[in-house]
Amino acid sequence: MVTKHPICPDRIRKVPKQFSWLDHRLVSEHYIDRCTHKAAALYLFLVTVSDAKGMSYYSDRTLAQRLGMDEPEVIRVRSELVDIGLIAYRKPLYQVLAIDPEPVRTSGGLQSVEQIFKRIAEGRS
Repeated sequence: MVTKHPICPDRIRKVPKQFSWLDHRLVSEHYIDRCTHKAAALYLFLVTVSDAKGMSYYSDRTLAQRLGMDEPEVIRVRSELVDIGLIAYRKPLYQVLAIDPEPVRTSGGLQSVEQIFKRIAEGRS
């Protein structure tokens, strides 16, 4: 196993007080693989500017200027992120969404005890 030592120990990251972070499951659950580069850029921007509930609001014009896109492209990549399930949008608000765990199968497949109890707690059978 490789022992890791910070290259710049005086610059180790911390969660900033304005609350901004990226979920590792973007990579481990392959969400990032389903994004175009421009959609990933929009997602990064929204994560950076959102509050603790994931909420932010920027106009298409401002996003286009900040990200080097035109407005129709912003609309297209926003739709891509909505379809993937990473954001929700209702003009003028964006919400960066929590990445949900794998959905529980309801078609008779095997389920873990944890999944069964979770469904019971949520009032689903």
